[in-house]
Amino acid sequence: MQVIRVSRFGGPEVLEPIQLPTPEPTEGELRIAVTAAGVGWLDALIRRGDGPDVFEVEPPYVPGGAVAGTVEAVGAGVDETWLGKPVISSAKGGYGGGYADKVIALPDSTFPIPAGLDSQHALALLDDGSTALALLEKTPVLAGERILVAPGVGGLGSLLVQLARAAGATVIAAVRGGEKAAIARKLGAEPVDYSGADWTGEVLELTGGERLDVVFDGVGGELGAASLALLGNGGRFSGYGMSSGAETVIGDADRARLTIVDMAQLAGFWPDAPRRVREVLRLAADGSLAPVIGRTYPLAEASAAHSDIEGRRYTGKTLLVVP
Repeated sequence: MQVIRVSRFGGPEVLEPIQLPTPEPTEGELRIAVTAAGVGWLDALIRRGDGPDVFEVEPPYVPGGAVAGTVEAVGAGVDETWLGKPVISSAKGGYGGGYADKVIALPDSTFPIPAGLDSQHALALLDDGSTALALLEKTPVLAGERILVAPGVGGLGSLLVQLARAAGATVIAAVRGGEKAAIARKLGAEPVDYSGADWTGEVLELTGGERLDVVFDGVGGELGAASLALLGNGGRFSGYGMSSGAETVIGDADRARLTIVDMAQLAGFWPDAPRRVREVLRLAADGSLAPVIGRTYPLAEASAAHSDIEGRRYTGKTLLVVP
């Protein structure tokens, strides 16, 4: 089988296509013939050696985890009705194993794709959709509240925008460039280009000078710090990512005036992830939620996908596809 392996931490060039023996599913396992694999900022951070401690790995390893495909083999004790089903799943064993054309998975982390739902759209919901739903369950938004989503049109951010809009919130999406601003408007959000020198001033212009009720921060670093100042007293801050390479630093004064949840919340989402995956698949199947698919790359070009992610040359969810 073909996989993409990281033999050492470094730049995108360390992502190397190699051939490995195809594994056989053992008791309680199934094997998926992969058609697409998810790619994200977390993969790039881990590849550089900068990933969060909870995702600690050591080279050599195969990046990723989320895949879409068809079940082609099952081990002992696995219901054979899985065979031939189009599914989304995560490679067995926690982080790693997804950048491959064959993946071993467990039935409990495998979900049939609803009829009529595109497999790539379903894949885009597996991690990002369930996480977006979990973030809003942990930090609910109310009708009429003013919220900021940063970044606003990435794989996860675009889903957060839609879910928050459905709850009746006024959503401001932090983006870079005109293309992403247009996508944000299409999703029902007001875009602000956070590469501008006075982007926070633009946010306050949009709110008529009123401070925000909620910030969802997937960037961290300087942007996260600036967004804290946009929150009114009693506001809520939800940190879920660090695409800048650093988490948002939160001081005692902000902790005293705000409700803060940081990236440590993510580990608590995992036990109930199956329920949330089924819910976002249902929402997508009935047309209530539409993931934004950006660029797709052949599996062998994973290094190009990482380069574009790090260069912020992407919108929505980035995928690797297997011919």
